Amino acid sequence: MSSARARSRPAVVLLVEDNPDHAFLTEEAFRAARVRLEIHNVTDGAQALRFLRRLPPYEAAPHPDLILLDIHMPRVDGYEVMEEISRDQDLQSSVIVVLTTSSDILDVDRMYALGCTSYITKPVKFSEFDEVVRRLGEYWFELVLLPEQVSALRDR
Repeated sequence: MSSARARSRPAVVLLVEDNPDHAFLTEEAFRAARVRLEIHNVTDGAQALRFLRRLPPYEAAPHPDLILLDIHMPRVDGYEVMEEISRDQDLQSSVIVVLTTSSDILDVDRMYALGCTSYITKPVKFSEFDEVVRRLGEYWFELVLLPEQVSALRDR
């Protein structure tokens, strides 16, 4: 049985994106790929860290299974978010995909060094991004065991 069938809830995605058009296209790509998700969108790194730490106004926020993180944002950028996540054991269990306009090799190297799982540059052709999202959904949300699933298996 695949993990997706065993999952009792949709996968939770935290989309950290300050550009409303990019956020909309990302959410549409997930809908088009028919990946069962609950998407939460925040517009800067400070909000993302508050969400991850369940600080006001995000006290009831779920732990994300996947974080889609832009690098260049106001207030707190993606680098600072990655640095905070890499230092905080409670935040390290999410999959982090950088989704940004920068293709600078220094940015790519730095984000991988900080622990991102994948690095995707924008603009992404919608048809190609749709396929990436579909495959991401198949892999991360159907094949990979997420922390709550491991706990459920241990309980059995």
